[in-house]
Amino acid sequence: MTENISNKKLFFYGLSEMPISIASLPLLTYLPSYYGQDIGISLSAIGTIWLFTRIFDAITDPLIGYWSDKTNTRWGRRRIWMVASVPILVISVYNLFFPNEETVTATDLFIWLALFWLGWTMLLIPYYAWGAELSPDYHERSTITAWRSWLGMFGNVVSKSVPTLALFFFAYGGTREVTQMIGVFMLILIPLTILLTTTNVSEKMDYKPTYIPILKGIKIMWANLPFRRLILAFFLYSTATAISGSTFIFFIRGVLADEKAGIALLLSYYFVNMCAIPVWVWIGKRIEKHTAWIFGMLTYAIVNPFYLLLGPGDLYWMTIGLMITGFGGATSYIFPNSMKADVIDLDKTSSGEDRAAIYFAVWSFIIKIAYSFGPWFALMLLAYSSFDPTPGATNSESQLFGLRFIFSLSTTIFMGATILTIYNYPLTKKKHEEIREELEALNN
Repeated sequence: MTENISNKKLFFYGLSEMPISIASLPLLTYLPSYYGQDIGISLSAIGTIWLFTRIFDAITDPLIGYWSDKTNTRWGRRRIWMVASVPILVISVYNLFFPNEETVTATDLFIWLALFWLGWTMLLIPYYAWGAELSPDYHERSTITAWRSWLGMFGNVVSKSVPTLALFFFAYGGTREVTQMIGVFMLILIPLTILLTTTNVSEKMDYKPTYIPILKGIKIMWANLPFRRLILAFFLYSTATAISGSTFIFFIRGVLADEKAGIALLLSYYFVNMCAIPVWVWIGKRIEKHTAWIFGMLTYAIVNPFYLLLGPGDLYWMTIGLMITGFGGATSYIFPNSMKADVIDLDKTSSGEDRAAIYFAVWSFIIKIAYSFGPWFALMLLAYSSFDPTPGATNSESQLFGLRFIFSLSTTIFMGATILTIYNYPLTKKKHEEIREELEALNN
């Protein structure tokens, strides 16, 4: 029997998800548009910068994961990395979100984005590995990821509400303004939430430090069939969201012809996200985790093709679509990470070591490849189609169709592939119970 984690501990642990969740959207959606339309850097250059900085980011993941697993201090092996990430993230966020628009160059974007990804990795990998170590229980792991995700979504909703209110009450809004308002939230929350998490949550100290060399460890990991299935599924899912996310503002501006409504549309998506998380936790305790995730992805596969039919002024239908996919999208914040913690238990039966961070690092490596490929692919296609992203520009129907296709149908295709990959996933609740019994026998 395991002791349930208190809500206080879950709350303080989940707080550090706020800046992570808030940062994900503008980095994918607003920054490419901001640097493209407001600063004037070419879409092909931005796409290439995103590709190479994310490749650099991906390469650092296994290294930091491995070093985090090997770290041994009186403060633990996870918290110290999170604290070290704070100055790197604060400096890079400030320069990314508040550049000197008259002097900033593509080189500046490359440098600060690469530095941001380094700090991001130093925070994300140990933080998520820490979450997997908080409880060995199959369902409680879903509760941990749910708390973390809900608090992240809450921060997301608040950070998107301020620009939305500024738009509706003061007519203050647009890509530049939204980007900078979100930047302010990140500069405040990065040091504050990490401080609260690291000082209020105890870290597991009775772990076995990893001694397996990194290449041998990755070989053992790759023999883990459920992990391979899971990571391929999330790669496909992440590629879909990266493509649609990086073209969202272009779609709002070019197809719906209402750029300022973009932040309100995103707010509706994330608000439903936040409300849906407890519902999916309840559902996930009654069916298998992978089945619940499939139901969530089906909302994208069904709804997104209808975006092909939208045109200027169709904000109502766009809002309805985003609210439906927002409900389904909540599953991706809960179940994949919970399933990831389960496959780490399977690894312990073959390696005999606590290697959560290296698992999260390899996972992050693969996902970041998706998040580098997706925006690069989408932006290069837009550039190839001669789509003009500048405000007030007139694009031909063929250019707009290309945008519609990239934004809507690509998501459906990749979501369908994800569903096929994760269908009949082998690591069920019953199988995980057998693994936990084996681990308890080994420990005794």
